[in-house]
Amino acid sequence: MESILQTIRVDINEDIFLKDPFSSDLGKDIIQNSIEMMIELGFEQFTFKKLAMQIGCTESAVYRYFENKHKLLLFLTSWYWGYLEKNLIFGIANLTDAGKKLEIAIKILVKGPIFTQNDFIDPLALRRLLTDEAAKAFMTKEVDEEYQKGFFNHYHKLGERIAKIILEINPNFQYPKTLVSTVMESSLMQSYYSRHLPGLTEHQPGDEGRIDFFNQLVFKTIENEN
Repeated sequence: MESILQTIRVDINEDIFLKDPFSSDLGKDIIQNSIEMMIELGFEQFTFKKLAMQIGCTESAVYRYFENKHKLLLFLTSWYWGYLEKNLIFGIANLTDAGKKLEIAIKILVKGPIFTQNDFIDPLALRRLLTDEAAKAFMTKEVDEEYQKGFFNHYHKLGERIAKIILEINPNFQYPKTLVSTVMESSLMQSYYSRHLPGLTEHQPGDEGRIDFFNQLVFKTIENEN
C-alpha cells in the first residue's frame, strides 16, 4: 500500500492554478519551498517575492503557476484532504467491520496520513503547515464563489465517505456530516492549541490521548442517538 500511495498524485481543480506545478521542475520547487517557507514564516509573511528569491527564479515565473498566494494555499489544502481520502480508501480496503473503519478514519483525521511517503508532496510537512494555516484557505470573502466552483470538493468527499461509515454503524444518526466536519476541523485545532495555546487543551504535541478523546466523542455521540 505504501508503495502505491507513494506514486499517487491528487488531482486538483484546474481553476485553482494557472499552470500545473507538477508539470515542471520549477513548479515542483514552488510547491516544496512554499510549504517549507510558510511553515517558517507563516502565511501572512510569506510572499511570492520571497519564494522567488529562495528558489532562484523571477517573481513573474511564480505567478505563471498561481494567481496569488491564496490560490497556492487552496491548492495545498485541497491536496491534503484528497491525500487523506486516498489514505482512508487504502486503509479500510480489506475491512468489513464499520467500527474498525471508523477508528481508522478518526486516526487519519487526528494524526494525519497513515501512508507518509509521496513523490509529489511531503504529507507530514503539509500537515504541519495546515495545522496553523488551513482555516485561512476558506475563511475569506471569496469562499461562496470558490465553493460554487468546487474548490473544496476534496474536503467534501472525505467528509461524505466518513459520514457513510457512521451511517453503517447507526443508520438513524441524524447528523453524520456535522459530526465529521467537527472532527475534521477540531482535530487540526487541537494540534494547534497543543503547540501554541496549551492552556486550552490537556494534550501535548504528539499525545496519543487525542485519538482516545475523538474516539470517545464520535462513538458515544453515535451510540447515544436513538
